[in-house]
Amino acid sequence: MTTRAKYSTKQKEILLDFFKQNPGVHLSAGDVIEHFKKEGATIGQATIYRNLDSLVSDGTIAKFKIDEDSPACFVYIAPHEHKGDEENCYHCKCNKCGKIIHVSCEDVKALQEHFLEDHDFKIDLKRTVFYGICSDCSSSK
Repeated sequence: MTTRAKYSTKQKEILLDFFKQNPGVHLSAGDVIEHFKKEGATIGQATIYRNLDSLVSDGTIAKFKIDEDSPACFVYIAPHEHKGDEENCYHCKCNKCGKIIHVSCEDVKALQEHFLEDHDFKIDLKRTVFYGICSDCSSSK
């Protein structure tokens, strides 16, 4: 039993290292599975899903469900980022390639404050997504 717990911890560390190497990048479970498959790593799907849930539970990574057409995605939260700043975190989704961009921006925070003060409406940031075209797609016409 001790060996299994140690194995699980090692796999969790491997998964966490992968997210740390991709800061700010939103990855689906499928993206993670595909990465480890390409690397030839011996980490199974069930282990990845279990450890993703564990990393979300302990606050190391965040889980987002952008819309019903997209799979849930995960992003690493560095210890110095977003602590107490959950009210200033936004997402943008490219209509062309589907890329999800994590944004922390005071200007958009002003929009949220405007909605609350002038329209008595609090925006749910975990479910708010701005749609448009990312710079990569707009420059590759």
